[in-house]
Order: sequence, then C-alpha cells, then structure tokens
Amino acid sequence: MQPESPATVLAVADMLIRTINPRFVAYEMVLHHRGALALVDQGVAERLAGDMCSWGDVDAFSTLIAGPAWLGGNLPDEAIHEWAGSSSRWWRRAALVSTTGLNVPNRGGHGDTPRTLAVCQRLVADRDHMVVKALSWALRELARHDASAVAGFVDRHATDIAPRVRREVVHKLTTGFKSRPRQGRLAGPRPA
Repeated sequence: MQPESPATVLAVADMLIRTINPRFVAYEMVLHHRGALALVDQGVAERLAGDMCSWGDVDAFSTLIAGPAWLGGNLPDEAIHEWAGSSSRWWRRAALVSTTGLNVPNRGGHGDTPRTLAVCQRLVADRDHMVVKALSWALRELARHDASAVAGFVDRHATDIAPRVRREVVHKLTTGFKSRPRQGRLAGPRPA
C-alpha cells in the first residue's frame, strides 16, 4: 500500500473539518502523517482551525495541530504571539494551549521556558475565563520542567494574575496536583 501524499492528507483534513464534527479526526490524521504536519505553517494552521467556537475546538486544534507544528519549527513564534493579541477569546486560548505541546513529554515536549512564558506574559492580565483556565494549564505544564521559573513568574505577576491561576499553579508547585480532591461521596474510603 502506498502512503498518501501530504497534500492529499491536508485536502482530506480540510474536507473533514467542513463536514464532520468532532474535528479532532481530521487533526489526528494530519498529526500522524509527518509529511502533512510538516506543511502546517501559519496559513495552513489557521485554515485548519476553521471557525473555532468552543473550548473543545480550540484544545483539539492547539494540542493536535498548532502545538506540534510549533514544536516542529513549522509554525513561527510570531504566529502564536499574533493569536495571543487577538480580540477573539478562542485565538487567545489557542496561543496558550499551543504552549502545552512544548512541555508535555508524551507529545514530544521537553520544556521550553522562554517561549511558554513569552505567551503567558502577553495574556497574564486577561480575565476571560477561557483564557484564565488556559493560562493555568500552560503554567502547570511548564512547572514539570521548570518549577522555579513558573514560581518566579507567578510571584512577579502577583497583582496581575487571576486568583484562579495563582491558586492552581501554587497548588501544583507545592503538591504536584492541580487542586485539592473534592469533598463528597468520592472522597474517603468506599463503603464495603
């Protein structure tokens, strides 16, 4: 069996994004075809993003397309910074979630403090809850590799950073977890 050309894979991905949901099927197809992923520059990435209108759309795009393309050197820092400056909450979230590709080991990330913190710096004062959650996620993923840089960032921005981000990141730094376990029926020993 002959492997498909990168252009064919991208054409099928474009068609899938326009015709089915969830779009992650198209993203997975591109991610696992090295030739197709190598063609993902800013224009291709933005075309594959389509009309992102939910956190699910953004997170699938950012973790499966933008993050890997950025990690692979095909998507420039300037593209991510442009998204961080967008008036769209979804593009700002995409910029932050794309940093997780630089820092999640099972996605090939080895930790990239300068590029991650450059994006976080641009969005540290954003109070849109979708962006706040993504900022927390980006910092918590980087903390696996560079806890001192993350702690310093949170301290330097103590008056700018959302309380939720500070709480979750500090908790991650001190306990290794995002948050305390919830109280209720799942907490404690189970009845026999």
